[in-house]
Amino acid sequence: MPANTLPPPAHIGVIMDGNGRWAKKHFQPRSMGHRAGARNFRTITRYASRIGVKYLTVYAFSTENWARPAEEVGALMGLFKDYLQEALRDFMDENIRVRFIGDTSAFAPELQALIREVEEASAPKTGMVLNLAMNYGGRAELVRGARLFAQAVERGEASPQDLTEEGFARYLYTGGQPDPDLIIRPSGEQRVSNFLLWQCAYAEFVYFDILWPDFKTQDLDRAIAIYHSRQRRFGGV
Repeated sequence: MPANTLPPPAHIGVIMDGNGRWAKKHFQPRSMGHRAGARNFRTITRYASRIGVKYLTVYAFSTENWARPAEEVGALMGLFKDYLQEALRDFMDENIRVRFIGDTSAFAPELQALIREVEEASAPKTGMVLNLAMNYGGRAELVRGARLFAQAVERGEASPQDLTEEGFARYLYTGGQPDPDLIIRPSGEQRVSNFLLWQCAYAEFVYFDILWPDFKTQDLDRAIAIYHSRQRRFGGV
């Protein structure tokens, strides 16, 4: 349990932001900021699993990130490859099931193969579910869900008149999972940035003026404490 002894919410989302500014602050290239952020991701993921988080969704690479300089995108792809190889080699000791949400078909074939291998190898795990949002965008997810539902209607498996919010949620990448209770964004920015647009409808947001590589386990504890200090009324009184 965390030092504050408060139970964590079932589902936490994290927008990992500030790697580039961390690198600039330390007079290093942006790629070194992403490397520092990747190391911290491993630390926070293991800690979240240890304190009892059931679902952790982290924003690793958005659909808009392709517009960054080619050198930076290439460095990120290299980090993803390193993580996936590490996951197969070392991470499997953790009781964590890894899932990838987003359009992974845009990645290189080698990376796609590693993604499938990690998902299959971790599928029997019974602990925390780690959703890695890669080439993910909330609007793209909604369009994909609408397209999948339309295809189900064409096949005669669904009827437009019977569609409900709960039913539509099954067509999203996170279908079958609870919506996030808490979304954390380090870096000082205060916006959603196209992350879990449907799922975050009633999530509690906690923003920190801390760059992601400097975000510590005690900051996660602090976010959980802030979450518990709020009244969640879900639109009621």
